[in-house]
Amino acid sequence: MCDTIVAVPPATKDAVVWFGKNSDREPGEAQIIEHLPARKFSSPTKLQCTYVELPQAAETYEVVLSRPFWMWGAEMGANSRGVTIGNEAVFTKLPVPKTGLTGMDLLRLALERSSTAREALKLITRLIADIGQGGLCGYRHKGFRYHNSFIIADPTEAWVLETADRHWAAQRVRGVRTISNVLTIGKDFDLISDGAFEFAKEKGWCKRADDFDFAKAFGDPFYRFTSGGDVRRSCTYRRLMLSEGKIGRADLFTALRDHAGQTPETGLRLQMPCGHASWMKTRQSGQTTGSMVSRLEASGSLHWLTGTSSPCLSVFKPFVLGGKAISTGALAGERFDDQSLWWRHEHLHRLTLGDYARRRAMTEIPRRELEAKFLSLSNGETPTAAACQTAWDEHLAVLPDWIDRITREARHDRRGFLTRRYWQQQNLLDQMPAI
Repeated sequence: MCDTIVAVPPATKDAVVWFGKNSDREPGEAQIIEHLPARKFSSPTKLQCTYVELPQAAETYEVVLSRPFWMWGAEMGANSRGVTIGNEAVFTKLPVPKTGLTGMDLLRLALERSSTAREALKLITRLIADIGQGGLCGYRHKGFRYHNSFIIADPTEAWVLETADRHWAAQRVRGVRTISNVLTIGKDFDLISDGAFEFAKEKGWCKRADDFDFAKAFGDPFYRFTSGGDVRRSCTYRRLMLSEGKIGRADLFTALRDHAGQTPETGLRLQMPCGHASWMKTRQSGQTTGSMVSRLEASGSLHWLTGTSSPCLSVFKPFVLGGKAISTGALAGERFDDQSLWWRHEHLHRLTLGDYARRRAMTEIPRRELEAKFLSLSNGETPTAAACQTAWDEHLAVLPDWIDRITREARHDRRGFLTRRYWQQQNLLDQMPAI
């Protein structure tokens, strides 16, 4: 499960576009940050996506990607032209083929090949029509497949694109827009795929063209409820609307860190934007494993990423494109390691969950101070790649001390029996150090 948010002028201050996303995946599914240069290919070559092979483009743009370690595609990212995209799993009445382009493949292809949001929208919808969506999208959750929705933004505009197999609807963003694992575009679409209404009418999902509601016709009502998507997108929307007309970076950080007044283990459904996994089936793929916020403007865009799970415990760090390559350290894999940022932070996260409020307080002041230091790098000017690199290195370096603080002071595990048992099993799967 995920949450993607965007705000465009006049809802924002400084007349810029703001984008944000929490990527929710399985709790042991490490997510890595990759900074890839622009490339040119002098002769035709093939490109292997997660499951499908395509002709490679003659040239690709420089990109920063946040992706599950085992996939080619990405959950979110941006390119050097300011195009920034986040995708969401959506559940529809139509079956998902066993092979095809995943939503994350579509996202990465669009970033590598598009200079504007409108170009990215056209590319994704063309690939959906020509090749189709499909393929396993779960890590340990075998058989998990879904269709996709997207927020696609650039420095001048943003679009919501929602799909059901090869059918789709798109809506240009006016003000604030949030999406979360459910179809949301009803009758008020700006663009629609050829034949969408005729297909829905033939299935008996609608009767008249003037009453055609894309979300109602194609959405699965059972998964709409169990995903908690409506609750979470309402939560992020309300948070942003509190600052309507002056939305900025702090508002997006707050929205992505929101627990909606709940503890990490609360609820049958995932109802908080900042997700923490739980033993319930409806919550086992609901952990925020990466977060991103972007300021998009024509003179140069700037991005902040955690590169970790649990933004409530983590630090957003700056990332710029167009300069020297930025390394986020050792790439995380399928099991715990003590070198990568993602797994070091996940160790901290799982220690904290044992007594969340008390243990979070042990690192909250240094976490805020460190993030404030990193944010000051981009107050008034764009930070250099070297400054960004220092921020990523420094966050990695402080984690052993934060882990040690909690380990020394930890007392009783205050979670319920089923939650403790679930995390014990998860720690064994991930070969996590004793907690």
